[in-house]
Amino acid sequence: MKIAITSDLYYPMTNGVAVFAHNLAKGLAQQGHEVLVICPSFKGRPYRVKRDGVTTVYLRSIRFPFYPDQINEVPNGKEFLGMPLPRLAYRYGLWITVDPYQALKKTLNKFHPDVIHLQTAEMVAIATRRYAKKYDVPLVSTGHAYPDNITSQLRVLKPLKRPLDAVLRTYMASFLKHSEYATMPTEMAIDDLVPKKRKRFNVTVEPLSNGVDLSKFGPKKAPAKIYKKYHLPKDKPIVLYVGRVDPEKSIGNVVTAFAGVLEKVPETVLAIVGDGTDRRHLQDLAEALGIGKSVKFLGRIMPPDVMEIYRTASLFVTASETETQGIVLIEAAATGLPIVAVDAGAVRELCQNRKNGILCYPGDVNAISQAVVKLLRHDDLREKYGKYSLEVAKKHDLNHTLKRFEEIYEEAIVLKGRKVPRKKWWRR
Repeated sequence: MKIAITSDLYYPMTNGVAVFAHNLAKGLAQQGHEVLVICPSFKGRPYRVKRDGVTTVYLRSIRFPFYPDQINEVPNGKEFLGMPLPRLAYRYGLWITVDPYQALKKTLNKFHPDVIHLQTAEMVAIATRRYAKKYDVPLVSTGHAYPDNITSQLRVLKPLKRPLDAVLRTYMASFLKHSEYATMPTEMAIDDLVPKKRKRFNVTVEPLSNGVDLSKFGPKKAPAKIYKKYHLPKDKPIVLYVGRVDPEKSIGNVVTAFAGVLEKVPETVLAIVGDGTDRRHLQDLAEALGIGKSVKFLGRIMPPDVMEIYRTASLFVTASETETQGIVLIEAAATGLPIVAVDAGAVRELCQNRKNGILCYPGDVNAISQAVVKLLRHDDLREKYGKYSLEVAKKHDLNHTLKRFEEIYEEAIVLKGRKVPRKKWWRR
């Protein structure tokens, strides 16, 4: 098949949508499909690259300076008389397209896709939906977010949360509703976004995991060079967080909880992998709590090193309340780590309470601290939960996700009244 994947967020950005879209594109290409990715340029100017069997077309874009690009390191903000100044803009801002339709149309007209897979709900997505409708191309949409991801994290919006949620829900759902077939990573995410009366939605919305290449993970021993490279202790327990370091991830609750952990298990180290707008605040918080020497901010770490970083840890912890799934949770489970998390969003599908981890109430710092201490003090429980994590991860094998998307693309093509390309020439 000739498959076009369109997204406003794409690798090497470090977020779930970008990582998933990249894994999907590479995986489909390895299965013998002709894959085209369309996304904003990371240089401003348009260009195209072919790598790993995938042709990626980068559309002309501009910098949006009010949010970092999730590629370059976010520098510490400036200070005046020892006080941090408010950050009004970022040097390496997010790249966005303003009016991508003509460029997208030209690219897709040359490619002649059998199906288009839409990943986001921003400018590239709007152009994609317009193109699919005009040229009657089968469209599959995947929703990676829901209103709570935005409104629950912005206190200033609290008085307007309910009406804003309703508007955002309608807008986000429209990208699923106007497709031949739609998916979201979990059933819980679907329940939060799609109207309860599914019959009125007129399109199938299927829960389908983002998936992880399980062959790259597993409970192995990390090599000594990883400990040395990232200045991690080999003889102390390491509590690990991996992901974006932004306010909506509630990492401040993890840092605060860790202060309580050190009171009971003082030799422990908290390793925070990732970068974002909240890093400086978290560093200041750790210093204010007197635990700065025990909290290591490792910055953005890419494969293959990040796989080895998981293997240095005793357990994985997150306090995020805005996950539609959480690829890092799958990766942690696939490494055989027990998980401490909060019961919000779709987290409970990956952190199953008293099976492969401990779920706490959102914002309950004491509960997070107690859960971490409990796992650090009980090797047998940590081993038991870690083994079950491996079982949880098996349900999220990227190979299954790829196979199911192939089937979904075929269904979407049939729903459009078209013939599915013969497998003997498009599949290896």
